[in-house]
Amino acid sequence: MAETRQWHLASRPVGEPTEENFELVTVDRPEPEANEVLVKTLYQSVDPYMRGRMRDAESYAEPWDVGEPMKASVVGEVVESNAAEYDEGDIVTGDLLWAEHAVADAGELQRVDPDHGPISTALGVLGMPGVTGYWGLNDVCDPKPGDTVFVSAAAGAVGSVVGQLAKLSGARVVGTAGSEAKIDWLTDELGFDAAINYKETDDLSSAVKEACPNGVDCYFDNVGGPITDAVWPRLNVDARVAVCGQIALYNETEVPTGPRKLTKLIETRATVEGLLVSDYQQRWGQALQRLSQFVQSGDIQYRENVVEGFENAPDAFLGLFEGENIGKQVVKVADGQHA
Repeated sequence: MAETRQWHLASRPVGEPTEENFELVTVDRPEPEANEVLVKTLYQSVDPYMRGRMRDAESYAEPWDVGEPMKASVVGEVVESNAAEYDEGDIVTGDLLWAEHAVADAGELQRVDPDHGPISTALGVLGMPGVTGYWGLNDVCDPKPGDTVFVSAAAGAVGSVVGQLAKLSGARVVGTAGSEAKIDWLTDELGFDAAINYKETDDLSSAVKEACPNGVDCYFDNVGGPITDAVWPRLNVDARVAVCGQIALYNETEVPTGPRKLTKLIETRATVEGLLVSDYQQRWGQALQRLSQFVQSGDIQYRENVVEGFENAPDAFLGLFEGENIGKQVVKVADGQHA
């Protein structure tokens, strides 16, 4: 029987994950049953939310099991099909495994059209991160022309989409990032009005105040922690806050006491709303259609940081916490006819 490789969760991290938390395992390649397909992974996504899945059930609702394969969004090629919906050679995307091959029910997959752009974008600007940014901004933040929109982790896969969509809405856009290369990308190529390098800023509160002299009407929060603390005092009356991620806290062994500064909500009557892209499953196609149009017209730019080799998937994931990526971080696992 043919073999394939999977990455398993070897142990639960304490603090920041390390390579010791991952185990590369060779297993028999699975065979599809009725209404299933066998997918060869071409590209695998790594995302900050995965850190939560590495925790135990007491601290995360749906943890991965130690000793079992981890899950990830992938773009792959159908190599064997027992489902009427898909033929050999079709390019699909879905939430499968950290694996070179995986079996999936046909209903768990979506077809990827290579004519819309590089197939890897189905994991980024034309995938979950793009849809998250689209609905998080338009449905939760709802910016108006002239508003100031502040985006943390603005050079990431979600934040870069949010900032560009906000500019298209007529807003003034300010973001944070952790390197001068990222700052230059935001301001020179994506059209951000201002950007703050939080790693080189001694006083975040003063930097936010200077970049947002008229306050903040919409805050898209991908980070939490000190950046959110600095933005909070600048919230305007009726401000909208979309809480999408808290990567500043994901590796903490003891989460700081909070929430803090709630008196600001009384003063501003601001709305703070958590965001899960799965809540927009029924409107996924609507977002992808608009995003595809923006990408094809050049109104939305994107970058991908492609890490070569399935064996390097853990390194690609760990790099997220070092701020290595500009745009979407993906792992190229194999070549395909469209890869």
